[in-house]
Amino acid sequence: MKDWIQAARLRTLPLSLSGIIMGSFIAKWRLYSEGEIWDWKIFALALLVTLLYQILSNYANDYGDGVKGTDAERATEAETRAVASGKITAKQMKNAVILFSILSFVATVALLYLAFIPKYMNEFYLFIGLGVASILAAIGYTVGKKPYGYMGLGDLFVFIFFGLVSVCGSYFLFTKTFSWDILLPGAAVGMMSMAVLNLNNMRDIESDRLSGKNSFALRIGFKNAMIYEIILLQLPIILIFVFLCLQGFLQTQQYYVFIVLILLLPMMKIRRQIMSVKTPKELDPFLKQVGILTLVMAVLTVLGLNYFGN
Repeated sequence: MKDWIQAARLRTLPLSLSGIIMGSFIAKWRLYSEGEIWDWKIFALALLVTLLYQILSNYANDYGDGVKGTDAERATEAETRAVASGKITAKQMKNAVILFSILSFVATVALLYLAFIPKYMNEFYLFIGLGVASILAAIGYTVGKKPYGYMGLGDLFVFIFFGLVSVCGSYFLFTKTFSWDILLPGAAVGMMSMAVLNLNNMRDIESDRLSGKNSFALRIGFKNAMIYEIILLQLPIILIFVFLCLQGFLQTQQYYVFIVLILLLPMMKIRRQIMSVKTPKELDPFLKQVGILTLVMAVLTVLGLNYFGN
């Protein structure tokens, strides 16, 4: 059991929760202002679904990199990756991927049934398609003949599914409407997720070069990937600020809503620390830190809206 928990890579879970929290509680703020009800059961099921997706993704990545020999090139990480280290066999991990694919689909159907049936049948079928696409994206990062993570497309898929789909999709589950401004917090969470992935790829840039995994960081080189990382860590707070300004909080002088801006200081600090690293392996601790910062950004944004924005 310990090996399976380790393979689930629990430190990635705060990142996956951020989009659901952001979209769900922005929806709660809007529904409350309109005198409508926010269903906590939809939120609970949405959390379960995203956790299953994340574990599925981590198991699939462990399996895909393990059977392709990618983890064998990672001297320091191979000990912690289950298939590469032999703690879990490739067949066992493949069966786990299949199991979590089924569990993810069943949980997705349950969530969408609660959110859309019987009044919103078209939306139900549309989101079933998004759910299947999310499952395939979770698996396809490292699994298959042409995994998109090996072609430098991981950043794009992370932006779409961890950011836009997670935030905008969870928002729609509650409101049954789409508002263009929700793309701003969606993009913010997406960019923070890209920042975590880019850190991971920068850390593994030399081993990926040896194994043939052409991540985006490898394609553009370590120096350019560092510049890219700093941009990714700069823009999200700006996007959240613009989103809050569009709601009119500056005009009404509701300044407490902008509590999320206190993250400017820790974000500046972590950017300086990242830029000061001497070797790629020194980047490893920052993966967890940026993931936690993403979760804190989401929590502070929705706390500001729901407690100070009404």
